[in-house]
Amino acid sequence: MTSPPPLTASPAPRSAAVIDPVPDSPPPPSPVRPAPQRIPRWLERGELFLRVLLRMYIGLAVCYAPWSHMFWDQNPLFLRFPTLAIYAAHGAVRGIISGLGLLNLWIAFRDAVRHRDG
Repeated sequence: MTSPPPLTASPAPRSAAVIDPVPDSPPPPSPVRPAPQRIPRWLERGELFLRVLLRMYIGLAVCYAPWSHMFWDQNPLFLRFPTLAIYAAHGAVRGIISGLGLLNLWIAFRDAVRHRDG
């Protein structure tokens, strides 16, 4: 039985001649970049309007949710986990959640006023 030839760690070079680039050649030309396009003003205004509207809606919903009997007291999550319902029934927890909603409303109004002038 014959054994296979031994494996080498690196392949042997195919040719000994290496062609060096000409040292005095100029660098290749850089690609021409097109000028950046500006986003249309109507699109910026529309995005701002939708962002403010969404934040106001979420802020109002989060402010109202802890005080809603239908949403907070009969929540399926709280009915499944009674211990969580005990903590959620505390006024401090409801106040913290409402405070997050007020914070969201504040961010929406601040965005609307700050970007009003453009």
